[in-house]
Amino acid sequence: MRSSILSAAAVLAGLNMVNGQTFSDCNPIKGDKCDPKAGLGTTITTDFTQKSDDWREADGTSLKYGSNGAEFTISKKTDAPTIAFDKYIFFGKVSVTMRSSPGQGTVSSFILESDVLDEIDWEWLGSDDNNVQSNFFGKGNTTTYDRGGFHSVSKPIETFTTYSIDWTKDAIKWYVGDTLVRTVAYNDPKTLGGSNYPQTPMRVKMGSWIGCLDPSDPKTQGTCEWAGGAIDLTKGPYTMYVKSVTIQDYGCGGLYSYSDASGSYQSIKSTGSCDGQPDPEATTTAPSSYSTKNGGILVETSATMSSNGTKPTGTAYPAAGNGTSHGTTTATGASSGYGAGPTSTGVGIVSTNSAPRHKYGRFELGLMALGLGLGSLVL
Repeated sequence: MRSSILSAAAVLAGLNMVNGQTFSDCNPIKGDKCDPKAGLGTTITTDFTQKSDDWREADGTSLKYGSNGAEFTISKKTDAPTIAFDKYIFFGKVSVTMRSSPGQGTVSSFILESDVLDEIDWEWLGSDDNNVQSNFFGKGNTTTYDRGGFHSVSKPIETFTTYSIDWTKDAIKWYVGDTLVRTVAYNDPKTLGGSNYPQTPMRVKMGSWIGCLDPSDPKTQGTCEWAGGAIDLTKGPYTMYVKSVTIQDYGCGGLYSYSDASGSYQSIKSTGSCDGQPDPEATTTAPSSYSTKNGGILVETSATMSSNGTKPTGTAYPAAGNGTSHGTTTATGASSGYGAGPTSTGVGIVSTNSAPRHKYGRFELGLMALGLGLGSLVL
C-alpha cells in the first residue's frame, strides 16, 4: 500500500514539474560553442563547519556554519538557499553527510547536473522522515517519468546520514551509508540504449526549497501533493544541515570540452593528464585566458549565482588525479576507479519501485514552479 501511495505521489509530481522551464545557457548538443569547463581531477572533502571558497553561493543565499555544518535555512517564501561546486567531474564518486530539512512542503536536494541536462539526484521531502528519493535524467528527456526510486532511511531529518553516488561509464550506484540501494546500468531499458544515460561532465549542486507555497495554485497542484502539502512558515525556520561533502573526479581534470554534439562520453576531451601521461583523446588546447562564462543551468528563481572562475589546473580522464588542498576543503588521494563503492556512514535500507519525475532538477524547477518571479539563477 505504501509503495502504491508513494508511486502515485511521484507521478503527480513528475507530470506537474514539467510545467517549469530549465535550460542551459550554453548547450553543446544544440550546437552551441561553449567554453571548456574546469575539471577537478582529484578527490577533495569539504568540511562545512566553515565556509569554503570552492563553492559558489546563489545571490541571496547566506549560509551559517556551525558544529552541524552548513545551514540551508528557509524562513520566508522567497528563500531557496543553493550552492554549487565550482569545478566539474567526468564520472566520479560524490558523498554528502547531512540532515534533510523538516517541514511539510520543503524539499532538500543533492544533485549532479551537466550543461546538456544530464542529471543524477538525491532528494528528501520535509514531510517524510522515512525515505529518500533517487532519480536520473539524460539530456533533459521527459518522454517518460519512470526513472525514480524510493529508499527507506531511518529518520533522515533527525539523523546525520551519508548518501553517495558512484557514477561511471558503466553504471550509476546510489548508496545510503555503506548499503547499495540502487543500480542503473548504462544499458538499462530506462536509459533507452544508453542515450539517456548521464555521461557528460557534471557539477555538484545542493540546496533546499519550498515545494508547495500555495496549494490553490493550479500550476503547482501536483508539486504540492508530492511535497506533502503547503509549507507553514509560521512554524519555521526549516533548516537542512550539510556537515561534509566528498567529491572524486574519475577524470583527469584540466579543461573538459565537447568535440561534437552527440552528448556521448566518447565526445568529451580533456587537457589534463593521468599518472603523468597525457590522455590520448585530449586533443583540445587550453585557452590563453579562461572565460568565466558558466554554461550552467538557468532557472527563473530568486537569485543569481556569483562567479569566481579561475584558470584551472589538474590532471584528464580516465584515472583520478593526486590530491591537492583547496582552502578549507581538504584533499585526499585518489581511491579506486570505476565502479568503486563508497566508504560512507549512515543507515541504508533497500531500493524500492521507480517514481516518475520531471525533466530537470527538482530543487531548481520547484523554485520556478512557485511563480515567485524574482529573477534568474545561474547554477
